[in-house]
Amino acid sequence: MTAPKIFGIAGWKNSGKTGLAVRLVTEFTRRGYRISTIKHAHHDFDIDKVGADSYRHRQAGAHEVTIVSGTRYAIMHELRGAPEPEFEEILARLGPCDLVLIEGYKREPIPKIEARRLEAANREPLAPSDPHICAIAADHAVADTALPVFDLDDTGAIADFIADIVGLGQARL
Repeated sequence: MTAPKIFGIAGWKNSGKTGLAVRLVTEFTRRGYRISTIKHAHHDFDIDKVGADSYRHRQAGAHEVTIVSGTRYAIMHELRGAPEPEFEEILARLGPCDLVLIEGYKREPIPKIEARRLEAANREPLAPSDPHICAIAADHAVADTALPVFDLDDTGAIADFIADIVGLGQARL
């Protein structure tokens, strides 16, 4: 099996990463590509409802809980004090796809676009210190960069750029 094509979206909190990721998934899917995503959360999170059977399984101490239905399945893995898995380990768990979009993991050595918004929690540019950032998507004018700059809402142009960077072939329609 060949390694999946990977492209990241990096930026500070409230920089527009999630909105851009969602629009890109929609755009690439519309074009006929199979897209997977990985989102890194910097806080404790839960995707399970308190009181649900699967929640009760986890609370009882299960290492992994898998929920399966006719429309989807999910595997929740409890770390139980173990270190957070490496990026490559998470990537290896994904099924085959045309492109994996990564939201977060801003320190990983993967090609990425930096999202910038005026309302971001931190306005410090990431690009000058990260050689893996190959473009910027912003809701404001960006000066002092040799990188391509896109309007944060120009999803089509950003998708074209990503497809070119990762060498995304023809979609399987």
